[in-house]
Amino acid sequence: MSIRRIGRHLLQHHWRAKRVFPKSVLDRIEQTTKRSEATHSGQVRFVVEGALDGAPLFRNQPARARALDVFSHLRIWDTAHNNGVLIYLLLADRDVEIVADRGIDAKVGTERWESICREMEVEFGSGQFERGVIKGIEAVSRELAKHFPPQGPHRNELPDAPVVM
Repeated sequence: MSIRRIGRHLLQHHWRAKRVFPKSVLDRIEQTTKRSEATHSGQVRFVVEGALDGAPLFRNQPARARALDVFSHLRIWDTAHNNGVLIYLLLADRDVEIVADRGIDAKVGTERWESICREMEVEFGSGQFERGVIKGIEAVSRELAKHFPPQGPHRNELPDAPVVM
């Protein structure tokens, strides 16, 4: 357990996520998600967590493990074609993780997901959080469109609104 990481999480806590992602930005991210889902039959969710607290923080839970917990909690795995994708940002660590259900993950693979995460982190490093998230959603959607094109009328299985934790 790193004292530095604990301090960063305690100091940056949840207020920072609300400051970096005000309602107007969250609305634009939601609209991007809606538009992108018209290009494929997959489901995309964006979640930002300002900082870990309680047990996850003191267990030194990595962002990847936390993203898996959020993926499960939000039931992103529960889509008809196993093609749900979570884009998770742990703001205190500036760490982006993509968790994809088995249907899409088998077709895209870890290297491509990691590449999208790194591209987003570059934007975040220059303070361009909204642009980074939108680019990430668009990149994930391009992958979904390749492997899960639209099939009839769009059935939205998961909410499009971003989640701030």
